[in-house]
Amino acid sequence: MAVLPIRIMGDPVLHSPASPVDEITDEIRTLVEDMFETMDTAPGVGLAAPQVGVPLRIYTYAYVDDDDDEPWRGVLINPELWMVPLEPGDPDPELESEGCLSFPGERFPLRRSERVRVTATDLDGQPVSIDVDGWRARIMQHEFDHLDGILYVDRLSDGDWKTVQKIARKRGWGRPGASWMPGVDDLEG
Repeated sequence: MAVLPIRIMGDPVLHSPASPVDEITDEIRTLVEDMFETMDTAPGVGLAAPQVGVPLRIYTYAYVDDDDDEPWRGVLINPELWMVPLEPGDPDPELESEGCLSFPGERFPLRRSERVRVTATDLDGQPVSIDVDGWRARIMQHEFDHLDGILYVDRLSDGDWKTVQKIARKRGWGRPGASWMPGVDDLEG
């Protein structure tokens, strides 16, 4: 397994829809192993293949609730997402802020659907269906967005979007090829 560099906002692979996986090959299995290693090292709760420069519809996820003994962890290939309608209103900055490994070191409030269903294929080619709510639903939506070329910062309010642009300019992000290496680079702001 290997830790892969994570692409930063501005790299074209992050801003284009990813392609479906046609066949689960040994190369796909190795990619998924490397994605788990990268996500765990970063550390993150999800990682989409475009974030490591691979334009395929794959993402990994891992999350542990305070109530859980076992981590909720897996990989989804060619996922489809259904969600309940968003509750109207502004997001609560304390409860609805999220971050992204492709815009590291920052968090912004973003309203997401409270409940989702994701169907996909697992690494063995078997169908998977996941119904989740709360933070798990947020993770599913965030990673699914990556597969459509959308970063969470693209969904922010105008004021927060302007802040994102200032941060990106200051850090030299927003250009092709920008990346960071988990376990090596410290990008916590």
